[in-house]
Amino acid sequence: MAKKVAVIGAGVSGLSSIKCCVDEDLEPTCFERSDDIGGLWKFTESSKDGMTRVYKSLVTNVCKEMSCYSDFPFHEDYPNFMNHEKFWDYLQEFAEHFDLLKYIQFKTTVCSITKRPDFSETGQWDVVTETEGKQNRAVFDAVMVCTGHFLNPHLPLEAFPGIHKFKGQILHSQEYKIPEGFQGKRVLVIGLGNTGGDIAVELSRTAAQVLLSTRTGTWVLGRSSDWGYPYNMMVTRRCCSFIAQVLPSRFLNWIQERKLNKRFNHEDYGLSITKGGVFKDTSKDKFDYIAYMDDIAACIGTKPSIPLLFLKDPRLAWEVFFGPCTPYQYRLMGPGKWDGARNAILTQWDRTLKPLKTRIVPDSSKPASMSHYLKAWGAPVLLASLLLICKSSLFLKLVRDKLQDRMSPYLVSLWRG
Repeated sequence: MAKKVAVIGAGVSGLSSIKCCVDEDLEPTCFERSDDIGGLWKFTESSKDGMTRVYKSLVTNVCKEMSCYSDFPFHEDYPNFMNHEKFWDYLQEFAEHFDLLKYIQFKTTVCSITKRPDFSETGQWDVVTETEGKQNRAVFDAVMVCTGHFLNPHLPLEAFPGIHKFKGQILHSQEYKIPEGFQGKRVLVIGLGNTGGDIAVELSRTAAQVLLSTRTGTWVLGRSSDWGYPYNMMVTRRCCSFIAQVLPSRFLNWIQERKLNKRFNHEDYGLSITKGGVFKDTSKDKFDYIAYMDDIAACIGTKPSIPLLFLKDPRLAWEVFFGPCTPYQYRLMGPGKWDGARNAILTQWDRTLKPLKTRIVPDSSKPASMSHYLKAWGAPVLLASLLLICKSSLFLKLVRDKLQDRMSPYLVSLWRG
């Protein structure tokens, strides 16, 4: 008899959880308190139901190839960065393609989840739900909570002394939908995250004045990198992760700071982070993404083996190691292996460039490009890289320490002018 699994929420993670349960021959039942899928990606004109949802002008900040489900690429004509409507369409396509809607009970709120008296023997849970005022109780072998970490707004008004004397309007970004209604007003936006930045820019075209408050400063990253390629695809690469393990973090930070300040000097805009070492956290998060994903994948046997791929499929190995670490890489082997993963990886740049080429431009004769030389020398470079990767972590530590000792004095002199 199939194990019964309760899935709480039919958003991005809820939908994938339903599919994974079906793939493993489990019996999922998803409870969604709204009347549709998508979670926060389902736009509504108001937030009266208390759910966090996107604002009308929102555009994704992670490109489609990096944000898709690992066995369901976006259509090639989808823009690399899309509005919330387009992203919701993708979720609908995913749900319909894998026939997931039949497992979802809409307009159903989960009231409680408790262990059964015999939990130590059975591992089962009692789940109480409510639909249109009627409560139901059911027993499940497992529960997957897929409500996300943006479910409830955080509005710490007690952190602002004298706030009770303020006579103006106070609202959380969860309540913001459109700029209309802010005409002629002076607005203070607190917090320079992605949402704070978006709202401040949008309101600046409507309000009389907009002030953006940030406690520590920040580094402003664009959606696009050099040559107009999606930033995520250019920096989230295994080769970059390997370099970050070998080179001193101080040196890497120095390079990235110079690069970001070429776009605009953050100090001139009051955005520089005055206390040293803060940038390290940003770059560390970026590079640790692959290590984090690999750790999870290793636990379930889906981490791609670069040496094995090099022996069996050098072309694929090149893309996996030097190309963007897209979700398809974790479908190449092990449980959940997808036959289309290889092709998805080899064609990911085709899907990236497709929406940009809306007209045909005749090819002009060009001399041999850098890509030609990369293809010629690709195999030797890849082999050398694999040999380095296979070395012990002790070797990496020794190299990093040596480079740190030799380069730090020089870099310090550069920073101090």
